[in-house]
Amino acid sequence: MTANSAGTKPFYPIAELYFYLTADCNLNCRHCWIEPRHLAASASSSCLDPALFVKIIDQAVPLGLNRVKFTGGEPLFHPRIEDLIDVVKKRGLRLTVETNGTLCTREIAEKIASVDNAFVSVSLDAANPEIHEWIRGKKGCFAETLTGIRNLTGAGLHPQIIMTLMKRNPGEMERVVRLAESLKAGSVKFNVLQPTARGERMFAEGQAVDIADLIALGKWVEEDLSKTTILPLYYDQPPAFRSLESMFNPQSGLGCHTCGIFTILGVLAGGSYALCGIGETVPEMVFGNAARDSLRDVWENSPVLNDIRSGLPARLEGVCAECLLKNVCLGSCIAQNYYSRHNLWAPHWYCEEAHRHGLFPETRLRQTETIK
Repeated sequence: MTANSAGTKPFYPIAELYFYLTADCNLNCRHCWIEPRHLAASASSSCLDPALFVKIIDQAVPLGLNRVKFTGGEPLFHPRIEDLIDVVKKRGLRLTVETNGTLCTREIAEKIASVDNAFVSVSLDAANPEIHEWIRGKKGCFAETLTGIRNLTGAGLHPQIIMTLMKRNPGEMERVVRLAESLKAGSVKFNVLQPTARGERMFAEGQAVDIADLIALGKWVEEDLSKTTILPLYYDQPPAFRSLESMFNPQSGLGCHTCGIFTILGVLAGGSYALCGIGETVPEMVFGNAARDSLRDVWENSPVLNDIRSGLPARLEGVCAECLLKNVCLGSCIAQNYYSRHNLWAPHWYCEEAHRHGLFPETRLRQTETIK
């Protein structure tokens, strides 16, 4: 953040754009927080126009853009994905790709690897094919995902494996780490199932891991599982539940990874600007469309974005208001908080649930006030 030329209003650069390239997916995952349309065809029918993609990139570079993330739906479902990668490469931008891996051919893997310092994450929810395919909604997708990972490593990339935790798969965590090692992956990240879109239904159906077990699993990953592997392991829970060593020691691998909400903007498949992919299901988190609106105008003048910038972290409520790490965490995920409560300042569900059960670390709370 810097002051503008008049010195009166802070300027936040757009460090990264999250491109939700397709509104479709070739898998039908039970937990997806975007809830894309499921298509069995080989290419998405609802995807970002490449010309609009170039227009957005060219408007974003003067605003500070240096990184681009391709996600979805399934980003590799985009019929011109290789052309989009070429645009990123020619502009000298960093590239992140989040994929289910099933469509990652050797050619696409080599194209991604041609971008300097490209980073790829691949979803793999179990080492057991039956469990992974139950979660992902397609028979045979386990083998397809492993082929995609091997194509990436064959191209010289070492993808991060992402596993989403739900009632059915915590017993697979160590096995996924061992599989990741054998596949020459670069790291493993354990995501917590979020109560958004399809994930909300899984919570209602009792498919989510309860909060006590989630906290215990995080401690186990940090204190035990991480010591059995040379791979960096990441457990995606709010910073209040991590040790200070794991947050601030770069050698630990567990790191302090929080949402860079002040410097990130989402772009949906139809060209709309949004807080992130939540714009697919929460229209008030959409701020305009690239086909008709100036990116600079959206970025600098959106009431919601400016409200977030001026309000975080001071306006956070509930347990988040009293957390000593709120300046680091910033509410963990404002999009998720808004989805659940239609309130930008609502506490994160994980922290709120932990506090309700007496499991929120007391050492991370201000001791002078009572939490409402």
